[in-house]
Amino acid sequence: MTTKTVQQRDTVTIRFAGDSGDGMQLTGNRFTTVSAVLGNDVATLPDFPAEIRAPAGSLPGVSGFQLHFADHDILTPGDAPDVLVAMNPAALKTNVDDLEPGATIIVNSDAFSAGNLRKARYDSNPLDDASLSSFNVVSVPLSTLTVGALEDTGLGKKEKERAKNMFALGLMSWMFSRPTEPTVEWMRAKFAAQPELAEANITALQAGFAFGETTELFAHSYEVAPAELPPGRYRQITGNTAIAYGLVAAAERSGLPMFLGGYPITPASDVLHELARLKHFGVRTFQAEDEIAGVGAALGAAFAGSLAATVTSGPGVALKTETIGLAVSVELPLLILNIQRGGPSTGLPTKTEQSDLLQAMYGRNGEAPVPIIAAATPGDCFYAAIEAARIAITYRTPVFVLSDGYLANGAEPWRVPDVDDLPDLSSAVQFATDPNDGDRFLPFRRDAATLARPWAIPGTPGLEHRIGGLEKADGTGNISYDPDNHHRMTELRAAKVARIAESIPPVEVDHVDGARLLVLGWGSTYGPIRAAVRRARLDGMPVAVAHLRHLNPFPSNLAEVLNGYDRVLVPEMNAGQLQKLLRAEFLVDVHGYHRVSGLPFTAAELIDAIAHELKGLS
Repeated sequence: MTTKTVQQRDTVTIRFAGDSGDGMQLTGNRFTTVSAVLGNDVATLPDFPAEIRAPAGSLPGVSGFQLHFADHDILTPGDAPDVLVAMNPAALKTNVDDLEPGATIIVNSDAFSAGNLRKARYDSNPLDDASLSSFNVVSVPLSTLTVGALEDTGLGKKEKERAKNMFALGLMSWMFSRPTEPTVEWMRAKFAAQPELAEANITALQAGFAFGETTELFAHSYEVAPAELPPGRYRQITGNTAIAYGLVAAAERSGLPMFLGGYPITPASDVLHELARLKHFGVRTFQAEDEIAGVGAALGAAFAGSLAATVTSGPGVALKTETIGLAVSVELPLLILNIQRGGPSTGLPTKTEQSDLLQAMYGRNGEAPVPIIAAATPGDCFYAAIEAARIAITYRTPVFVLSDGYLANGAEPWRVPDVDDLPDLSSAVQFATDPNDGDRFLPFRRDAATLARPWAIPGTPGLEHRIGGLEKADGTGNISYDPDNHHRMTELRAAKVARIAESIPPVEVDHVDGARLLVLGWGSTYGPIRAAVRRARLDGMPVAVAHLRHLNPFPSNLAEVLNGYDRVLVPEMNAGQLQKLLRAEFLVDVHGYHRVSGLPFTAAELIDAIAHELKGLS
């Protein structure tokens, strides 16, 4: 029984960092799951190396997982970690600059060999000089202790050392009063076919916990009480899983079969993987030979009456462009899920960015308007997918859903919704069954309210019609090169997308008395912006805040909102793409705060940006 004291904390941020083969993602995920089970609010930031297999111990090979957990609602994975667990010198070097003075660093001292120090480009051992004097450094021989704990197993030394991440997890579990039982149960289920491997990892986990209890390196542990969240049934969810579930929910609520055609690409592949596990809901997934085939199959499925989607990232969208233009021309519902990453070209496959907004807006030949929706949080990806399906089905149009690497891999508690509370999309599904002009069928005779054309499934008797990329005559759909018809069809397609604004809610502003500055965001900046505004208000800065879900068309009240403030600040993880759109559309001098580092904003930097704008108004 430990005699050490327990101190209460309201919020803690931990970062696990090590080689990509050190199991940092697994370690962070397990700590996250147990924290969620304990009732904490949690937010995570996995940070994968861009190299598939960088040399062990090198700076490019460092993998990190940051976790923020608290006894209250939180909006971000945290700014500066309170605790850094560094498994080698490279992990220390790539992360130490993110720490505030006084932070705790737990290092695997076994890994600070001359060779590893050289790979990390250290001229001297930071554990021996004064470079870390502003931090609370705890050197723990994690590898030696793990091998010692597994002495009685039949595993080789390398296999024993691989369990050092579980020793570190056990130590952190003791340090923050997390039980080990959920991870023990998970381990036995996960490695049921390799029980000796499961038991070895369990032994390492429990040894790390016992080490924390008995060592004199730590005077006390910490405890973070459960958060008071709205009542309901919760689960942990990532953005990619939430999008997959949202597609299935949209299929169930519309009564349509779900089809997804795609090609593996980081960070979007998990959507395809998750949907492939949901065949029992009638979901059909198709991993094509390339991006073009994936979207082509999806558009074909839409023609045949499915709720059709394709999932990719920016480079994949570039390849799908021609088919997306075809979907605009033939006016069929198609969901294009773009999980954005750093660009251009191959860019930063494992890093986040918001730089595909203008690609979604204009990245096609000809006048080819496409509605755009952006998810705000990992859990919101679920609802963004449903809203995109509503628009696509109702208006017979392709729709972009913009997520990004931050939302895709980040996790948070998600309240499982009641299916009956989800939008009923069945009324939007109106397949044509009969001729609509006497005994003729006019495939481009439009609905007066939505301007959508009839959705006629191939093979329906009497409704045979031609579709293709050539311009179609208004009404009949016959090939037409008539100049006036082309102008009319161009205007009709644009008017149909513009009319969507009548069915979307106005943008809501969180206003406070005296606010002359509006901070306006979109997509995954939701959490950092809200956290920054929350802190700015506590510091006496009156700031209003709003967030856009619909980026094309904009909400109908957006001009009024923008003109209601002396200054508008738009933080974006790009070079100012929404800023350009707002200036062009509303002639408002929108100010931007831009950074494209491959990482999400911190609340601290946004507070500085807000203070700078307020200073300009004084």
